[in-house]
Amino acid sequence: MTGRKQEFNLQLFQIVDALLLAFAFWAAYVLRLLGQHWFGMIPIGLFSDSQWMIFIIMPFGPILLELQGFYASPLQKSLGASLGQMFSASFWIALLVAGCVIFFRLQVPSRAVLPLFGFLAIVLLALRERATVALFRSRARSRARNGTHREPVLLAGSPNDIKALRQTLTPMQLIEMDIVGEIDIERQPTSELIDALHRYSVNRVIFAGGHSNMNQLQQAIGACEIEGVEAWLVANFIKTAIAKPTFDALGSLPMLVFRTTPSVSWSLLVKAFIDRIGSLLLLILMSPLMLVAFIGIKLTSPGAVIFCQQRGGKNGRPFTMYKFRSMTTDAEMRRAELESLNEMSGPVFKVGDDPRITPFGRWMRKTSIDELPQLVNVLLGDMSLVGPRPLPLYEVANFENDAQRRRLSVKPGLTCLWQISGRNKVQVFDQWVKLDLEYIDKWSVWLDIKILLKTIPAVLFGSGAR
Repeated sequence: MTGRKQEFNLQLFQIVDALLLAFAFWAAYVLRLLGQHWFGMIPIGLFSDSQWMIFIIMPFGPILLELQGFYASPLQKSLGASLGQMFSASFWIALLVAGCVIFFRLQVPSRAVLPLFGFLAIVLLALRERATVALFRSRARSRARNGTHREPVLLAGSPNDIKALRQTLTPMQLIEMDIVGEIDIERQPTSELIDALHRYSVNRVIFAGGHSNMNQLQQAIGACEIEGVEAWLVANFIKTAIAKPTFDALGSLPMLVFRTTPSVSWSLLVKAFIDRIGSLLLLILMSPLMLVAFIGIKLTSPGAVIFCQQRGGKNGRPFTMYKFRSMTTDAEMRRAELESLNEMSGPVFKVGDDPRITPFGRWMRKTSIDELPQLVNVLLGDMSLVGPRPLPLYEVANFENDAQRRRLSVKPGLTCLWQISGRNKVQVFDQWVKLDLEYIDKWSVWLDIKILLKTIPAVLFGSGAR
């Protein structure tokens, strides 16, 4: 696991643990309150009288747990070690609470609440940690067993440097990564590196460049930047800064990362959340329209209702995209005879008043109803609500320059800047690419929201659709 992902997971676990600690305190109060009814214990005050302790427990609890090493190496740690760290953190929390009682004269309605809280907190934290460890190990076993969900990675550099890098990789890192090839940048031209990026749909290249010529290294990293592929440079030998680097870590090795796409962050987590929840809600809300489309296609033309096609996803990786069929069933076979009518420059094929489109299909395209099944692609994680539109694999294979490839560096989407800029009114593919690269370079959650809001009138008024 990379350092940035480790930091991201640490922050997530600390937030979850803070909420668990608050819940444990509330549950301890409820149990003590029930005790006075069930066992005739001395009555206690209102919860509001003791809720000041939550403002100590929630922020300081995770901090004290981290100081005890609770979040370090959970996969290699025994339950006994975790319990010792939690008991130690609980002791320091008790000291903090006692200090507040003494120095600020705050009230503790019942002394029994604190021991109950300590017990419940340790149980909940232990359950959370064990569940997390079990999930990680289950995912690791699954990846090791069938090789799915492993990230394709290229290693580049001199043979000796690559060999040294391989020796530092842990079994867990090798489970997460699929090393699809090695490039000797001293003997192999940059074109072979680019071919490997295309062939394996690589998301990351790790450069072990300790003994490589800096000019060759710069050319190789520059190729990755143009392609929109992350370039990770083993930087334990670097003494000076390189322009606009991002520092990260691969295990214990310091890295310089040259990114042209958003890195792991809370913003990306919000985007993923919006994608999954938004696609699910839209599938429910649009189900009446989808039923109309289903019936209309069945009644007006023979053939399947859903059109499935292989499209280029992130880094060009193929995925099956779903649409309501708006053309005749022989549309793909008739494409060659319409090549001379193509109105879009570059590798993309677009024909105005396409004779292959059925009358009902033309109405669906005008209203964008034919795109609704792609919400399933978003729900599955192949696409995003916002991102460059996915193109058929034969069009991806005909990309003419590196800028066109860089639009593949993020997940494709249902809508994009091209979509709200008139869609088919933009007939020069390079202008389309320029809009996509502008989106990639300026991406933010707020930009996604603005594009989604502008998509609504674009769809309602059929701007550029045909």
